[in-house]
Amino acid sequence: MIKIIVMTDIHITKKGNKIIGLDPMRRFQEVYGAAIADHPDAALIILMGDLTHHGKIIQYQRLSDALHNAPIPVLPMLGNHDIRENFREVFLDAPTDDAGFVQKIIDLPDHRLITLDTKDGPFDHHAGSLCPARMAWLKAALERANGRIPLVFMHHPPFKTGIIGMDNINLENGSEVLDLLAQYPTVHLFCGHIHRTISGSSRGVAWTMFKSPCHQGVLDLHDPDSSLSIDEHGTYGLLLLTKDGVVAHSQDVGFPQKIQRDAGSTTH
Repeated sequence: MIKIIVMTDIHITKKGNKIIGLDPMRRFQEVYGAAIADHPDAALIILMGDLTHHGKIIQYQRLSDALHNAPIPVLPMLGNHDIRENFREVFLDAPTDDAGFVQKIIDLPDHRLITLDTKDGPFDHHAGSLCPARMAWLKAALERANGRIPLVFMHHPPFKTGIIGMDNINLENGSEVLDLLAQYPTVHLFCGHIHRTISGSSRGVAWTMFKSPCHQGVLDLHDPDSSLSIDEHGTYGLLLLTKDGVVAHSQDVGFPQKIQRDAGSTTH
């Protein structure tokens, strides 16, 4: 069974800058450190976009420094808070396709990992999109999986969650993407952006989302404000790749954890 660690929405800031009173770098280091300590045998860490809060070179440099000598390979992706050109200036070895989008395919014995670049428009445009070139790239990646189970990673969800503030800035051509993914019954989709752990399916496509290491989203189905945030424990995701699929775990970090047995019962 292959392990993949997933973290999303890190939002690294300039040193000293905080988000709702939280230091994103401290929170990232805490969650990142816990994930590596708990799963040193993981094959890969995927950082699923919004690596920084403002897309500044100095912020990418802080993240690069934090990942220096990482004991597990790290695969970064982009989100709406990122700036592609600044990211590529710091992460010189980041995977890109022929058109310069930050995308990659990794083939494992039974799975094909497909990471997508959904960044679209100027920095202050927070919705995402997959242009025709990226759609064609995704289609080819799915068609050539050669029997492997496709695991697709994108920052922006192509579906609605009921949290309307975030649904207003999701993937703008989400219906087109879901139509494509639905043609592959074994596909599983992983997204970020919402800062909440959510799972479900859309048009037969199973999907999973994870919380952030830093600030979390709010389960508010009425307020259209996409900036609503709450201080909850930071989180990483752990994917267990099985012969016939994938299991997704969500692990909170940052509070004392003492495993105990219930003396009065043998089960939960």
